[in-house]
Amino acid sequence: MNQEEITNKPSNNGKMKEFVAHRREKDGEPQSLLSHLYRTSVLVGNFANKIGLKDAGRIIGLLHDFGKASSEFQNYIKSATGMIDPDADDYSDAEKLKGKIDHSSAGAQFIYQVLSKKGSEGIIAAQFLSLCIASHHSGLIDCLSPSGEDNFTRRIEKSKKKTHLDEILSYLSDTEKQKITELASNDKVVRQVLDKIKSLIEKNDSKETLMFKYGLLVRFLFSCLIDADRLNTADFEFPRNIKIRNYGKYCSWVILLERFNTKLQEFENKIERNEVDNLRDEVSKECFNFSTKPKGIYQLTVPTGGGKTLSSLRFALNHANHHNMDRIFYVIPFTSIIDQNADEVRKILEDKDKNGNYLDRIVLEHHSNLTPEEETKRQNLLAENWDAPIVFTTQVQLLETLFGSGTRSVRRMHQLANSVIIFDEVQTIPIRCVHMFNIALRFFMNNCNSTIVLCTATQPLLDKIEPIQRSLSIAQEQKIIRNEKELFRKLKRVDVFDKRKNIGGWTVDEVANLTKQELQETDSVLIVVNKKESARSLCQKLSEEEPTKTFHLSTNMCPAHRLNVLNTVKERIEKKQPVICVSTQLIEAGVDIDFGTVIRYMAGLDSIAQAAGRCNRNGKREKLGRVYIVNPEDENLDSLKDIKIGSGCAERFFRDYDKSPDNFENDRIGLKAMEQFYTYYFYNRKKQMDYPVTSNSKEIGRDDNLFNLLSLNNLSIQEYQRIHKNKLPVIQLKQSFQSAAKAFYAIDSFTRGVIVPFGKEGENIINKLCDAVMIEKQYRLLKTAQRYSVNLFPNDFEEMEKKKAVHEVQKDSGIYYLDYQYYSNEFGWSKEIVTEMKNLTF
Repeated sequence: MNQEEITNKPSNNGKMKEFVAHRREKDGEPQSLLSHLYRTSVLVGNFANKIGLKDAGRIIGLLHDFGKASSEFQNYIKSATGMIDPDADDYSDAEKLKGKIDHSSAGAQFIYQVLSKKGSEGIIAAQFLSLCIASHHSGLIDCLSPSGEDNFTRRIEKSKKKTHLDEILSYLSDTEKQKITELASNDKVVRQVLDKIKSLIEKNDSKETLMFKYGLLVRFLFSCLIDADRLNTADFEFPRNIKIRNYGKYCSWVILLERFNTKLQEFENKIERNEVDNLRDEVSKECFNFSTKPKGIYQLTVPTGGGKTLSSLRFALNHANHHNMDRIFYVIPFTSIIDQNADEVRKILEDKDKNGNYLDRIVLEHHSNLTPEEETKRQNLLAENWDAPIVFTTQVQLLETLFGSGTRSVRRMHQLANSVIIFDEVQTIPIRCVHMFNIALRFFMNNCNSTIVLCTATQPLLDKIEPIQRSLSIAQEQKIIRNEKELFRKLKRVDVFDKRKNIGGWTVDEVANLTKQELQETDSVLIVVNKKESARSLCQKLSEEEPTKTFHLSTNMCPAHRLNVLNTVKERIEKKQPVICVSTQLIEAGVDIDFGTVIRYMAGLDSIAQAAGRCNRNGKREKLGRVYIVNPEDENLDSLKDIKIGSGCAERFFRDYDKSPDNFENDRIGLKAMEQFYTYYFYNRKKQMDYPVTSNSKEIGRDDNLFNLLSLNNLSIQEYQRIHKNKLPVIQLKQSFQSAAKAFYAIDSFTRGVIVPFGKEGENIINKLCDAVMIEKQYRLLKTAQRYSVNLFPNDFEEMEKKKAVHEVQKDSGIYYLDYQYYSNEFGWSKEIVTEMKNLTF
């Protein structure tokens, strides 16, 4: 019997056939343990095969739930699901035993036991594989804990009475035992792992960066296992899920290219075209010409409003088709851009029926955490795994996938292999994540067959990071636009005026007066502020005199609400009706809108340039657009560290500019200006790029950084030596995976997704979720609900809970909605009642 046969056909010999992995709640049908192991094995192998680890993937899939074959676990699961009568002698108290029976160590011990007999190379492969199996319910465990404990060895050497390994092996027939040992000890398994480890080495690697990539490789393989396990479990529990999922069977790139080219022809045939349209065509053509280049890391540096979204899509579709790649990712900083860009791409690539409904699912939006990390079995079934040809997601979701804790996010990681990954507005990557981000990009490019595109008008200096071993290598030939300087000169559409006051600052009344003056001149004014309370107070002030012309945008509003406001504002601009929009910085990155004047509260030069991109965007105005930089009085930015530091670096740049404008080509937001700004900014923050943590961190308990914890882990080794009289740990991987993951936050604070009753659709979604029973129904509803959700910080969520303003859609579902009285059609969610109680008629 070969591996293909044993992986697809459960054996009829031995006691194993009697064992149960799960029991379907709907009809009580049991899923045999053999079936679950074999089918999970196939999926893991298929996922891992994308990076050459098919056999390694199959064996961890086959062994991941090996521990469920113990009599203790079988008594537990059968008692918990009603398969054993409570009066029977072998009945177990399932509630007391929940989470206490170890079923993940047996498979880890078995693979380690088998492979360690193959010498030093076998031991290295054994740790990589056994670590995935041992961790598949908790998230990757610490190999060394921050306190110096060797958790990995402790787990592998755990008493076999507690892991039940010997008992489980006794249930196998001789043939089964021989075959599974042959599979585990197959030379191909060790060779695949070692070859992959060797492929991680780059010329400019340090010991730290190489060990960091070892960790990424483990996490990738772990991702394959988690996704396969969850998929097989979910599809057994709800067989109709198979109809919902794509399982990688997508519409071909050729068909999608035909649809794209048809739309492109419509754009090119526009009767009214100006110089900006022609320059966007040039950008698009350069992206097309570049698409046959080898896979790699590339920069697409285009001024705001230069058509990056469709041009990068043109590159990605052609590149994916040329290299037979699996999917395209758009990674975007703000959900507001996802709303707009995903909708734009969906209109181009998805067919509709006669009723206007989309017939095929090409574009997936994933941008809101509606379920908590501590997933119940039910919530596990709702977790997204990025199963679509084109995925729009946020930086937060992607960074959580790469570095976050638990198992919900990591299961998506393997989908990034053999993909085109476009980072739109890459300058917004959190500064503390830069080192980890750079090495992760190198890992996906060099070891996962992916192509990375760094898109922005304001390229951060990711290729000039110190130490140089943690930077990206970006040569001139990796820049998609051949002559960036000339493109920026041709696409200049605004004048930037520095109107900051040397003493004091601008009052709300003064900003409002400037707004009204500019409204008389240009008919449309955008004011971008740094804080949500600033947006609300200024909007209220302007609404006193211009109530029908003033609109508000902030993340207190759900995506559907923001999109509705944006569409209204755009419509007024197109009809040349006066309009004022007061927004937080969410409007800066990638939102396709064109104002006559922009007023920007003082911030980093990158933010100022992005705000300027909303001014005279299409170059249709007779004069250059006007961008004013103002410094509001008494603005406290202590809670917005990035903006505060960026503002300080921009002030330093403006002093340089005032001394010698010629040195910056008389452009406050041009290429030279941006390079100088980032030189100041990155120098100012160079000690914060390895994700530092302090002794206040409960997960780490000392001053350290996540890059170290996920690479050499020197301080944990020192703790180990202190405990063991200067002996060094013998294990190859020494990372504190779990502790680092728990200490990682893509943003400064966790948020909880809450569905809001915006409009009839929002109310209907809440009502349907409250009434829903079938998981398939929730699966679809939660996708739609992402457009009607806001993210609340923990303290805000707790405050709203105390006020009984948030409620679960169903008991223990972990999915919450907001009481309608706390949601305003002008400003979004509020801590106070803003909507009158409805009169109900019975």
